[in-house]
Parts: sequence; C-alpha cells; structure tokens
Amino acid sequence: MATICQELPMPYGSMNQMLDAGFPKGALNYWKSSFLASLSDEAIDMLIDEYSRVPSPMANIIIEHAHGAMTRIGVGETAFPHRSAGYNLLFLTQWTNPADTERCIQWTRESYAAMRPFTASGRYVNYLDDDEQGDPIAAAYGPNYQRLRQIKSKYDPTNFFRLNQNIKPEV
Repeated sequence: MATICQELPMPYGSMNQMLDAGFPKGALNYWKSSFLASLSDEAIDMLIDEYSRVPSPMANIIIEHAHGAMTRIGVGETAFPHRSAGYNLLFLTQWTNPADTERCIQWTRESYAAMRPFTASGRYVNYLDDDEQGDPIAAAYGPNYQRLRQIKSKYDPTNFFRLNQNIKPEV
C-alpha cells in the first residue's frame, strides 16, 4: 500500500531552518564529497569499515540518491551538469572540541581516499571544501563551466560576487 504525502504550505524561513539542529552553532566541520560510480556491495562494505572508526558522534556518511526528474533535464539546461542516475557520497564530519580538529579532518580525508576506487568523475559544487586539489570548480560544473565563465564575465566582470565557490570571469 502506497502512502501519499500531501504538500503543505511552509514559510521559506521555516524550511530554511529545518536542518539547523543538526548543525549547532559553534560546531566545527569538514566535508569531502564525490559521486559514486555505483553503490556496490564492495563500496558499502568499505563505508561500513570507515564508519567503524568515526572520530565524532556528530560525523556522518551521507549517500544521496540522484534519480527521477533531475535525470530528465538536459546537461546544458542548468548550471548543474550531473544528470545521470546514481549516488552522491558525502563525508560530513562535525565536532565541538577544537582539540579534535586534526583527528576529525584526518578521518574524513582517509575515508574519502579509501572510497576513490568507487567514485565517478564530477563533483557537487555545494560540498567542495577550501583545500580541494586541482580545479574542483571546473569539475563540479563540467561541460557547463566555460559557458558559466562567459556569463560571469558579462554580469560580474570585476568578480564582486566571489565568496562562494567562485567561477572566475574570463576577463
């Protein structure tokens, strides 16, 4: 028997605050993310093994299933180009004691590296961190990156809006 959920109106502010309790003020955090080529038994076993060494009770391994309507939109129709069905893997590590910083970051990096045999190309721009190697912005936007640089050059040639995961203008 299927359950049908009725959509109820919700103020934008309320929706924007739905996850606040999971991200308490003052908590430190470090994220690493990539798409998975598949969610194989081997990948799941590796995730379980990595999580068995989690350094903080606030650490998470999140697997987001990409499917449905998002796969029916063309690669060039929006900035987000990753339109294949699959999974996004996110190591979202949080902690409150600054003394735990190195240990938590190390676990995240090591767990992320252990998953490399299972990852696919491309990145999700919202989950990039400040210490990414190479050009992660270009990888996140893939074939749309050059077009986005052209748009950025036209509408923000001085790069005023640069505090996000920045696409630098061509100029």
